[in-house]
Amino acid sequence: MFRTPAVDPLWLYRLLPFLRWMPRVGKESLRVDLVAGVTGAIIVLPQGVAFATIAGLPPEYGLYTAMVPAIIAALFGSSWHLVSGPTTAISIVMFGALSLMAEPGTPYYIELALTLTLLTGLFQLAMGIARLGTLVNFISHTVVIGFTAGAALLIASSQIKNFFGLNLPHGASFGQTMLGFFHKIGEINFYVLGVALVTLLTGMVVKRFAPRFPYMIAAMLAGSLTALALNHYLGNARTGIRLLGALPGRLPPLSLPDFDPKVLGQLAPSALAVAMLGLTEAVSIARAIAVRAEQRIDGNQEFIGQGLSNIFGSFFSAYASSGSFNRSGLNFEVGARTPLAAVFASIALGIILLLVAPLMGYLPIASMAAILFLVAYGLVDLHHIRAIFKASKRETAILLVTFFSTLFVELEFAIYVGIILSLIFYLMRTSRPNVVAVVPDPGTSPHPLSASAQLPYCPQVQVVRIDGSLFFGAVHHVEQRLAELEQQYPEQKILLLNARSINFIDIAGGESLAQEAKRRRKQGGDLYIYGIKPAMYEVMERGGFIRALGSDHIFAHRKEAIRHLFPLLDAETCARCTQRVFDECKALPMPLSTTAS
Repeated sequence: MFRTPAVDPLWLYRLLPFLRWMPRVGKESLRVDLVAGVTGAIIVLPQGVAFATIAGLPPEYGLYTAMVPAIIAALFGSSWHLVSGPTTAISIVMFGALSLMAEPGTPYYIELALTLTLLTGLFQLAMGIARLGTLVNFISHTVVIGFTAGAALLIASSQIKNFFGLNLPHGASFGQTMLGFFHKIGEINFYVLGVALVTLLTGMVVKRFAPRFPYMIAAMLAGSLTALALNHYLGNARTGIRLLGALPGRLPPLSLPDFDPKVLGQLAPSALAVAMLGLTEAVSIARAIAVRAEQRIDGNQEFIGQGLSNIFGSFFSAYASSGSFNRSGLNFEVGARTPLAAVFASIALGIILLLVAPLMGYLPIASMAAILFLVAYGLVDLHHIRAIFKASKRETAILLVTFFSTLFVELEFAIYVGIILSLIFYLMRTSRPNVVAVVPDPGTSPHPLSASAQLPYCPQVQVVRIDGSLFFGAVHHVEQRLAELEQQYPEQKILLLNARSINFIDIAGGESLAQEAKRRRKQGGDLYIYGIKPAMYEVMERGGFIRALGSDHIFAHRKEAIRHLFPLLDAETCARCTQRVFDECKALPMPLSTTAS
């Protein structure tokens, strides 16, 4: 009796990725996941309100965004610990994109936010299905650091009026806000400022000396109690302290994005920027935690999970979400075992929202501003900024351009500027591979090649190493460097090319080598190559360049190439030479003048 062999349902795992980790679920994992979920729900309560404020949306929308999208992303992503929800960077980009089209907080603004979220999810899902997970690599870490530092200043500047109790124009640019602040600095409401400072200092102290306690909640409680006391003894008419107002105690209501083709076309560029930024955040966080959790991340599956979470979220009153570093890191530290922790967090948040929503009415607007000041400060990565300034002028330029673009131009454009500048510098580096003349070092064994100018060189053979790819963008630079080396050593007619460091070659690179060989042969010299990698050889063979060079001019090793070349060299020149660069040279008799001396 024969048993039918089991077939690994890979297609089913791709369609329903949660089937991969379901066997990990047990009584113990459910317990720790539940604890992690409740902890995460408490943490996201003040964050969700703060991030929605940044995005220009009513506070409850930040909490809605931490519910349904988090569940979908957990079930359809690949990370065990990634928790999705509202993030600072996406909130600030959404505000920058939508505030030009509608008044923040209005029903039309909310509808645009949901529509942008739907488009963001569709872009992310399409990229995941197309297996374009490597696209996020084009947003360099430097771009993200520059963008978040600029976003931090934008967040702080947008809350200056609430922190100091000033009447500044809504939706003003960074420059206009700062100019307006200095003009109205004499109109500061010190009651509002006092509440903001109490909130700010409480948050700083708790974060510094009691890091395990949710510092945002502590800060909000301190600010609320201070405002309550001031309003009780002095009256709200005198203090001018405005309160947030009670949140609606309900679960995320159903919503409908705007499917007008004109609106979709207007939002598409911003949605693409949000999609790329969100995927960068999610995949970067997932990979960072996966290293510590010894888990392997599938970038394409994360794309699909994030895309589905935003698509579903747009129909449940959620704006664009991504992986949250704070909540994901906490999820891992608390000991979560499976993505069910994110599901439990969403359920717990819904219960908390139903219970505490009325109490949010006592939260002062000034306290929210102080909380956002703390958020903004946490976004500035001073450690990496200092490292970038010390390490690389090009990376520093990318950082500064992205930073100032974030402050003074449209936010999605700032991301594109950073990406384009990163690509330009990358192409500049790859289009200028290192082309250097090398010789064997007789002082070491087994005589590795060295670029030292102090070592003797062969008067007939020039050995050249190319470090990098030989493609259309690098061909001109390589040809120019070879010409410079030929002018420097005109007697070296034969070129021996060390190809071990050439990672990639295209048609233009192959043609360049064939032309160099043809030119040297006309001048009485030749071109030989050794150390070609299989992929490079395959391209050159398909393109006919091996035939143009001559298969007898291609060698696997340097010694093999020298043994072939040595009999072809000019005997009289070798007889007069005292350099003895290669091992074969040492078998020749020394010149008579040298022997006599």
